[in-house]
Amino acid sequence: MRATVMSLSFGQDPIPAGYIFCLQCRPYIGRLFYTWMCDSGVTMDVRERRRTETTMLRTLLLSVIALLAACSSGPPTVPYPAFLQVDELSDVFMASMPGIRAKQMAGNPQTRRTSNRIDLPPAWQGTSGGAPGRSTEIFVLRGSLTIADIELPRGGYIFLPAGSLGFNIVSEQGAQILYFVNDTDPESIIRSPIIIDTALIPWEPTRTPGVSIKDLRRDPGNGAVTWLQRTEPGASLPWQSSSVLREGYLTSGQFADSECVNGEVASWSYTEGGYFYRSAEAIHGGPDSGGDMESVWFLRETDGGTSTIEPGCEPIS
Repeated sequence: MRATVMSLSFGQDPIPAGYIFCLQCRPYIGRLFYTWMCDSGVTMDVRERRRTETTMLRTLLLSVIALLAACSSGPPTVPYPAFLQVDELSDVFMASMPGIRAKQMAGNPQTRRTSNRIDLPPAWQGTSGGAPGRSTEIFVLRGSLTIADIELPRGGYIFLPAGSLGFNIVSEQGAQILYFVNDTDPESIIRSPIIIDTALIPWEPTRTPGVSIKDLRRDPGNGAVTWLQRTEPGASLPWQSSSVLREGYLTSGQFADSECVNGEVASWSYTEGGYFYRSAEAIHGGPDSGGDMESVWFLRETDGGTSTIEPGCEPIS
């Protein structure tokens, strides 16, 4: 085995050039990590060798402890679903769409409201599913699908109002989609399906610098709204809240966010596939929100609400 010379340090004790990965020299430490270069010709006395091995064992133990602590740590706990990564959720069965792989992000078995991420395999054919009296929303995350003879690539959005059951769906190459079945809402006045490629919709600036949106659906009857929100690198959100429940899925990028829980700040960084189901009046955002790369959220509010800019993360009086 050919050796590569390295120069490292462990704690206070430097390891001189000449220690290498060598699996044949010493039976214990050298077999796993570093030993004296097999063919260097340099020798150590027993005391120096033992001291070096002790230092390496101590450093190894501390490294293992730190690694275990990092693995056991996770996002902070808040009173509602937040800081979730959908990849970590278990698969669930969906009778209305056989042959797919689904992860349920949220749901209510009594009302049959459900929020899911679904993987459609190549050559999948089926229907849009849904439930009587309830509307359905679909957003294409990856791949493409065809619905009602309209092909939608990544970024395709579909809203099927109540009564629009049984639309045929085909995915030749496979796709990953967001799939929502909403609660019954007699105040909704959208009665025609919406099928659009969101790439054709321009981004609209907001009052927050570096943040822009695309409205996908806005129901003047019940006030429900679905939109995309793009945050540019370096931009952050103000502390803010909504008077209604808000649901979000990070479609691309990375985004750090903070939740304010009774004056205490809980922060975590979402990666693609991050998800939250934030309660009404919950405060989030703040100066530490945002990231070093562009991020895009898919966001929904199924009731009409009002967004408020908050002065900060303050305890509820």
